Amino acid sequence: MMKIILVGYMGSGKSTIGKELSKIVGIPFYDLDKIIEETEKESVKNIFKKKGEIYFRKIESILFRNFVNNNESFILALGGGTPCYANNHEILQQNSVQSFYLKGSVGTLANRLLKEKENRPLIANLTEAELEDYIKKHLFDRSYYYLQSKEVISIDAKNVEAIIKELQERLT
Repeated sequence: MMKIILVGYMGSGKSTIGKELSKIVGIPFYDLDKIIEETEKESVKNIFKKKGEIYFRKIESILFRNFVNNNESFILALGGGTPCYANNHEILQQNSVQSFYLKGSVGTLANRLLKEKENRPLIANLTEAELEDYIKKHLFDRSYYYLQSKEVISIDAKNVEAIIKELQERLT
């Protein structure tokens, strides 16, 4: 039984790393945002727009807790804000969970997000300088929650293979 949770800011590679790790260790990968979208039959963007962030965070927390409690083996990528609400960060400390914070510097995250900005509504209209400020503010606000993960893996100047190798070495 392996319950692996990947935490990090948008662009940190949670989904990419999760999918690749899944192939190697042979347990399924899930993305919490996709679970929310399937359950609500609505995109995360539309849930925010139609029902607001409070509703979204409530559903997110309920589905996160249910998923962790009702599944034996998985790799789960959380949304960037998931650990920061409704005491979700406490789940990262559970004995049955192996949690990893994929930590990137502002520069690394900005470079990655600039390439895919049109696919990310929250940052689509930001300039490069505004994007860096946006990331800095979020990382400042969220780092306490991200650091509740049991392990921290720096993603700076590393390719997917190197990050997965380091993650595998830390799996118990």
